[in-house]
Amino acid sequence: ILSIEIYVIKIKLLLFDYDKVELANMNRLFFTPDQAGMSKVEAAKRTLESINPDVDFQVHNYNITTVQNFESFSRSLICGGNDELPVDLVLSCVDNFEARMAINTACNELKLNWMESGVSENAVSGHIQLIKPGQTACFACAPPLVVASNIDEKTLKRDGVCAASLPTTMAVVAGLLVQNALKYLLGFGCVSHYVGYNAMQDFFPSMAMKPNPSCTDSNCQKRQKEYQEIEAARPKEVVEEEKEEEVVHESNDWGISVVDEDDPVEEEAPDLVQGIKAAYTIPDKSVSKERGDEVDVEDDRSLEELMKQMKSL
Repeated sequence: ILSIEIYVIKIKLLLFDYDKVELANMNRLFFTPDQAGMSKVEAAKRTLESINPDVDFQVHNYNITTVQNFESFSRSLICGGNDELPVDLVLSCVDNFEARMAINTACNELKLNWMESGVSENAVSGHIQLIKPGQTACFACAPPLVVASNIDEKTLKRDGVCAASLPTTMAVVAGLLVQNALKYLLGFGCVSHYVGYNAMQDFFPSMAMKPNPSCTDSNCQKRQKEYQEIEAARPKEVVEEEKEEEVVHESNDWGISVVDEDDPVEEEAPDLVQGIKAAYTIPDKSVSKERGDEVDVEDDRSLEELMKQMKSL
C-alpha cells in the first residue's frame, strides 16, 4: 500500500497599478497587443490565471500615492493576506520615486518586510534590495539625490522622450528579485540584502546596508529602537576558545623531529637501530666556514717570482 500525502499551499497575489497597457510595453512586459487599453492589473491577472489558475489574484487599479488610496493600500497589506492576515512579503516593481516612498512609508508603519527593485534610465544597470524595518536601511535612509533634494521628478522628464528600455536588463533584475523572494519565502540559501547589476561590465556588487539613525521617516527610527531593544535583551552566545591538543606520538623509532630550517640547530647523530649505519658524517658548517675564510696572502713576492714557482712544479 502506497500512502501519499499532498501538501496544498494557498497562494494569494495582490496586484497594484493604475496604468494601462500600451503598445510601448510589448518589448519588455508579458502583455499582448490585444490587451492594449486594458488596465495593467486586469491584463496581468488574465495572463497569470492562464498560467496558474490555482493562485488567488486580487487586483487594485488605483494610484497608491494619493491620500485616500494610500489608506486602502495599507489596509490591503495588513489584512489582505490569507485568512485576513498581513501579507508575507511586498515586492516593489515601480518606476518612480514617489511610489517607492509610499511603499516605504506603509511598510515602516506596518512593520512589513519588502523588496525594492529598479532599473536605471540608461537601462544598463539595476538593483534589488531587501528592506526589514529597523534592521536594515529603508528607502528613506539613503535616498537618491532627487528625493533628498525634494525635486519633483516629473520636471526631469521631457515630453515625448521615453527613458531607455532594454528587456534583457529588466529580465536580469526581475530574475534576481524573484530568486531572492523565493529564498526568503521558502527559507533556503542566503537572502541577499542588496545586489546590484552593471550590464556594461557584468558586475554584481553585493552588500548589507545598515539603517540611518537620522532617517527622515519617524517610523523607521521607531523600528530601529525596537530592534535595538530586542537585540539587547537577547542572551549573548559565549564562544569558548578551543585549545589545540598537542600531538603526542606513542613511539618514534626513527628519531624523526620537525624543526624550522632557519633556526640554527645542532644536529646530533641519531640512535640507529640494529642493521642501519650512517653512510657519511655531516661536516660542521661553522668549521667549514672558518676554514674557507682563512686565505694566506703573501705581499712580498712579485708576479715573476710566482710564475717561476709555478713552472718549477
